Amino acid sequence: MRLLIALSSIILLGSCAMRVPYTTEIKKDFDLTPDKLKKVQFYTSETIILERSDDQEVVSTTGEDGELVSSERSTSERIVIPANRPCVFEEMEEDGTIQIRFEMGAGRVLRFKERKNISNGRFYLEAQWKNGKGELDYGGTVYYAVRSSASAYLMVKLKKWKKNQRKDRVVKGMKI
Repeated sequence: MRLLIALSSIILLGSCAMRVPYTTEIKKDFDLTPDKLKKVQFYTSETIILERSDDQEVVSTTGEDGELVSSERSTSERIVIPANRPCVFEEMEEDGTIQIRFEMGAGRVLRFKERKNISNGRFYLEAQWKNGKGELDYGGTVYYAVRSSASAYLMVKLKKWKKNQRKDRVVKGMKI
């Protein structure tokens, strides 16, 4: 009975899909056109963090008891997209950049593109990287991706299915 359970577990685990980086090779092997890409479930490899903050406003006044009061006001916003978060293909640009959507809303897409200086064919988060931050547009607002987001790339599930047919025949033999 234990052998049967172990064997069925191995078969189940062996048939599960693996997450692999989405690369130009996969795109070519599966002939992924924009129409086909709309049916592919994408995932992120790393956590992506987008930040933005408004300028600080400093107000200096006097309090009721005659003290000087200096108050600062600022607003900041963070968008966190955890690793392995499912996302969908939105559009392919002419230069091969892929727009990926994580949530509904106008312009709420991130762009992923191959990096010229890296030859692994992966599609990394696209931004204007300066001083460890990547400036990008998300939903019509400028955000800055944190340094660790630079290593985020797209992944897809890949399931390999191998079907073998075997026909066995037991020969009876011959007698004189």
